[in-house]
Amino acid sequence: MKIVVFGAGLSSTYLINYLEENALVYHWDITVVDLDIKQIKDKVTSKSTHCISIDIQQEERIKPLIENAFLVVSMLPASLHYNIAKLCLKLNTNLATASYLSDDIKKLSDKVKSKNLIFLNECGLDPGIDHISAMKIIDEINNRGGKIIEFESFTGGLIAPDCEDNPWKYKFTWNPRNVVLAGAGGPVKFIHNNQYKYIPYHKLFRRTEVVSIDGYGKFEGYANRDSLKYRETYGLQDVETMYRGTFRRPGFSKAWNCFVQLGATDDTYSIENSEGMTHRDFINTFLAYHPTDSVELKFKSYLNISQDDIYLWEKIESTGIFSDDIIAIKKATPAQILQHILEKKWNLKETDRDMIVMWHKIKYASQNNIYTIESSLVCEGENKTKTAMGKTVGLPLGIACKLIMTNQINERGCILPISKDIYQPIVQELELFDIKFKDKEY
Repeated sequence: MKIVVFGAGLSSTYLINYLEENALVYHWDITVVDLDIKQIKDKVTSKSTHCISIDIQQEERIKPLIENAFLVVSMLPASLHYNIAKLCLKLNTNLATASYLSDDIKKLSDKVKSKNLIFLNECGLDPGIDHISAMKIIDEINNRGGKIIEFESFTGGLIAPDCEDNPWKYKFTWNPRNVVLAGAGGPVKFIHNNQYKYIPYHKLFRRTEVVSIDGYGKFEGYANRDSLKYRETYGLQDVETMYRGTFRRPGFSKAWNCFVQLGATDDTYSIENSEGMTHRDFINTFLAYHPTDSVELKFKSYLNISQDDIYLWEKIESTGIFSDDIIAIKKATPAQILQHILEKKWNLKETDRDMIVMWHKIKYASQNNIYTIESSLVCEGENKTKTAMGKTVGLPLGIACKLIMTNQINERGCILPISKDIYQPIVQELELFDIKFKDKEY
């Protein structure tokens, strides 16, 4: 039985290694495909794994691989999943991804089901582990006759406490572009005490919630774009509060809001002569002309930053936005330039370790009493290559692949890991890799 993995990026390391180890037991044939052959060879550990360099746009070359496979695993950018999905449907091959189930792929579900195929989506970290851990608690409460009233969930890709060596206590542990554009492109919406709430982008980073995790201190969370759709996903249509968000360390959101208010996270237009600008010039483009005031002074005045707000200003200065370094990117958008500047400071060093933090808070009613469950996961990476992000994205997907390959999933069509026959074995095996939640109820 053949498995083809498309994409050998950072999050694929644990996935590939997990599949290789299980291939020895189940006699699978593994092929990994990426444009960068060196990137593949840096990740594979088995001599029997096939390493192939292909441009994913070359359909005539990838079709034979898909046709001969029992399962395709796409670790490609989300925008490329649909083309892979269409080929898998046409060539009668199962599919698994860690990405969100898009509307386009969802429309294929009936055809996928009619061919007795599985297209499993959202089986990484977030989405993924958030689903399987939430559904485990939700099902347990429902089985006890409880009624869930509130559901809150936050996830953060951060750096381990001993690696927090900048004022933001943050570095890029996944796609930097997604971090810079977080929250843009639509209003945030959720429900709180049966009231629909909406937060416009320019207010998003000033509406935060502080959560304490035992042994790791405080985190602040800002809301994700659309929490409402998870009512249907989790079978909580009548829930009074549904709120999902992203974790950062306290103080991050207030400082990040400066870039939002400035306009530096805008990705809708290009800046003239961006290649010849310095970082300082870039920031100055958003500020009014003044014959004598410095860029720093204008920045503080425009954003109403007080002179004694030293912690906020320390964060802003540490990014290097006032330096005379040349940007050297032609026709770049403000968001692209900001990302370029931040990558110089926020990319992981060789000695850095990342950290994943996930937290659920579920309030439910049972026998005239109200109870609350807090469930938290903290996973620290080993090094720059063996990251917590890669581990928590790759392993749940790898375990799900094993379930597909060994015919342990009953449902067909475009599915999520929210049924017990999927989430229970994944939860149990993740604990063997020290990916486990700590629960407390009160």
